Amino acid sequence: MICSCNYFKPQQKSQSIARVGKSYLYKSDIATLVPSGTSKEDSILLVRDFIDRWASQKLLIDAAERNLSDTKKATYNALIKQYKVDLYTRAYIEDVVKNTVDTVVSELELKKYYNENKENFKTNGSLVRLRFINLSKENPRFETIRSKFFDYSKNDKNFWKTYALQCKSFAMNDTVWVDMSQVYTKLPFITPDNRDEYIIAGKRIEKNDKNDIYLVKITNVTDKNQISPFEYIKPTLKEVLLNKRKLELIKKFEKDITNDAIKNNDYEIYK
Repeated sequence: MICSCNYFKPQQKSQSIARVGKSYLYKSDIATLVPSGTSKEDSILLVRDFIDRWASQKLLIDAAERNLSDTKKATYNALIKQYKVDLYTRAYIEDVVKNTVDTVVSELELKKYYNENKENFKTNGSLVRLRFINLSKENPRFETIRSKFFDYSKNDKNFWKTYALQCKSFAMNDTVWVDMSQVYTKLPFITPDNRDEYIIAGKRIEKNDKNDIYLVKITNVTDKNQISPFEYIKPTLKEVLLNKRKLELIKKFEKDITNDAIKNNDYEIYK
């Protein structure tokens, strides 16, 4: 009787480490599972957890295939088949688009699209252009730095290369638009409650903060629900135009591949 029982018990296959029904898990399936340098104890835990999860999945799928109705299984099989089609075609089209689409968008194209669609690009909050420095009041060149900051000149580039590094923080490029969240972070004395006191185009600010002082010049302000400045949404405009090109290329590709199939008698509709 013992021999008879052993006869019907499935034999372990070479290199297998676990079995569920007629499915086997092999050493090659876990060859890259454990990162190098992992301790023996952790390695054992990782492998055992993987085996347990593999077994649970196998047992669940076997139970599902036995117990789900034929109607449900047919529905899910159709979904799986369609998902494979979608996954393959999407990956193929993405490769074609990636290797074909022109990613260079000229300034002229960007401005043309912006001027034609600017009403669609409204600000979600206030945008500000400013420059600021935060430095010690004990700085021996404080008065000179202060004067040159507020009477800013491009001819002072060499001066700022030297003295900006003496500041605790600074931002001298006031041609860049930033949102208010960045202002609150960089200039902590400005808050949502007092922002209207400070955020005014053309305003000069000197704000003492213990042993330091903030010098700020507000260059320009755009309020919420206004048309976004071109420079601020330039990256967004580029993405929009590139997406339009991709969609146009996909449509053309789908049309061309269908026409080629018809021309080569690979596609026909029977009447």
